[in-house]
Amino acid sequence: MDGTIYNENSIFEGTLDFLSQIEKNGGRYIFITNNSSKSVKDYVEKVNRMGITADASHFYTSSQATAFYLQENYPGQTVFCMGTRSLVAELEQNGIRVVTKPEDSASVVLIGFDTENTSEKVRDTCIMLGRDVAYLATNPDYVCPIEFGFVPDCGSICEMLAHAVKRMPYFIGKPEPAMVELALQRNHYQKEEALIVGDRLY
Repeated sequence: MDGTIYNENSIFEGTLDFLSQIEKNGGRYIFITNNSSKSVKDYVEKVNRMGITADASHFYTSSQATAFYLQENYPGQTVFCMGTRSLVAELEQNGIRVVTKPEDSASVVLIGFDTENTSEKVRDTCIMLGRDVAYLATNPDYVCPIEFGFVPDCGSICEMLAHAVKRMPYFIGKPEPAMVELALQRNHYQKEEALIVGDRLY
């Protein structure tokens, strides 16, 4: 989404025509985004304001993929999350217990693209990563495109933390295939029927 159909709050010329043509051809468009700073509800509201017809079924985010991964691999475990309030809410809505302060009960540390980050959050995360915990991150992107250029994304946040804690996480979002595979399954399409359009070939 970011850098592909819009740049921050400015929709790219041709986006609405392109999406309309997909539907006219009998297809369906699905937005698969690594950006975990917004919930699906936030994204629906954002694209609707831009004139794009979409509801929750048109989205698959790294937040959703992360919730699924946690349910499958760490069921019932408490997750310490350094992320936005939207990411925390998305995880909690999927039945995951989340804490945002160091807590002995937390056995997993999760990093997201945190646009609400603070020095206190960084310190708390370093405390948690000094313990024997699993370490995950929503996506490996180094930067997120915005109107004036770029800002550090989740991958850069993890690189910063690595200088302090000497650890790197397991990344869940693209280019791991799970997000695309799950989006296709949910919409009853085969890989051969799908075309991916993105802005980062790496």
